Amino acid sequence: MKKLKELRNANAVELDTLVTEMEEMETGEELDAKLERSNVLVSEIKELDEKIKADADMRATLKEVEESRKSLEIKDEDISETRMEVKEPDMYRKDAENSFFSDMYDAKFNQNYDAQKRLSEHQDVHKRDVGTGAFSGLVVPQYLVDDYAPLARAGAAVYNALPKRELPAFGNKVEISRITTGSTAAEQATENSAVSETNMDDTLLTVNVDTIAGQQDVSKQALDRGGQPGFNLENIIFQDLLGAYYTKLDNLLINGSGSSGQPLGIKSVSGINTVTYTDASPTVAELYPKLADALQKVNANRFAPANAIVMHPRRWGFLTAGLDSSNRPLIVPAGNNPDNAIGVGDAAKYGNVVGNILGVPVITDANIQTDAGSGNDEDIILVVKADDHILMEQDVFTAKFEETNAGSLTTKLVVYGYVAFASGRYPAGTTMINGTGLITPTF
Repeated sequence: MKKLKELRNANAVELDTLVTEMEEMETGEELDAKLERSNVLVSEIKELDEKIKADADMRATLKEVEESRKSLEIKDEDISETRMEVKEPDMYRKDAENSFFSDMYDAKFNQNYDAQKRLSEHQDVHKRDVGTGAFSGLVVPQYLVDDYAPLARAGAAVYNALPKRELPAFGNKVEISRITTGSTAAEQATENSAVSETNMDDTLLTVNVDTIAGQQDVSKQALDRGGQPGFNLENIIFQDLLGAYYTKLDNLLINGSGSSGQPLGIKSVSGINTVTYTDASPTVAELYPKLADALQKVNANRFAPANAIVMHPRRWGFLTAGLDSSNRPLIVPAGNNPDNAIGVGDAAKYGNVVGNILGVPVITDANIQTDAGSGNDEDIILVVKADDHILMEQDVFTAKFEETNAGSLTTKLVVYGYVAFASGRYPAGTTMINGTGLITPTF
């Protein structure tokens, strides 16, 4: 048992060292290797904790049995006399050579065949008409904390698609130059005559540094006494706060107003291209030309191709459900090697890239609004040149404050981060499709 505890402590020290190192590392193969090793250590620590606890339980039980025998003044010679009088002795009676708890331990952790056999025979003999309800204090509920179900969130698909930059270390605003008047060139009318000259000029794009944050007030008792070996309630709370942080940030990158602490979302940028799809009975075939129109507007005005079509998952579902006049799907899985399909992709996908239409990747994001239009039931589609929109951010901070409400034994857990979103560098690089043709789809 001493060796088990020493091994467990060594693993815990190595795990703490890995966690500290990973906090300072960037993504890459080295981080992946350390993360894989940390997962192995967590599993080993859990297994060792189970063995240590089983041994402690067994020793405690044996001690109680021994004390019981002493209090009843049962002596070894008394046991030997009793043994002679029993014709079919109980395998785990008081005077037995084998202990039930020892056999359970050896059977489970040492794979002892003899112990397993004795347990099996004991179970065959001892059958009673007693259910678990008779042992409510012994048959306790088991909480599968490793398989807990986190809150389902919309995620951050658009956030993942945008280029990232390091936020400057100081200041609450970032100024970005936008060239609004460029040089000109023209033919020279005659030799030695003046050539075309236009002075360049720029306009500053001011981007605010915004704060995204969330907090939880948790009792000291919950943090100190909650959980099980290998399970940390504090980590679960921080994971939930981080999920809320990135989901909210993603929502603001799409829908932010640019005021009241919100970054200016892509759809709110002044001067973006628009396509209106008006249709009382929308179909996939009628939406398709609107997508082509949205793409050509980026090509014609930004002079560069769009590289993403962002839509709500319900709109992707509408598109993948579309049929031609012969009831053949218009968008099919890429593995089907389709001929003359308007797009390819998988209906059962969400976030990042789920397929492509007109050769452009499709990203689904449930943070796309579905309450647009006069009926508050329309979603929108954004056709974007994603690398035109630059997100500047710092690492997300996690903080734990025990002094704030110390008088109430309350600990405050906080997650916060600073971002600056330059969404207005090239307004012509975005087209928004809206209109009654994008009302709640029917299938």
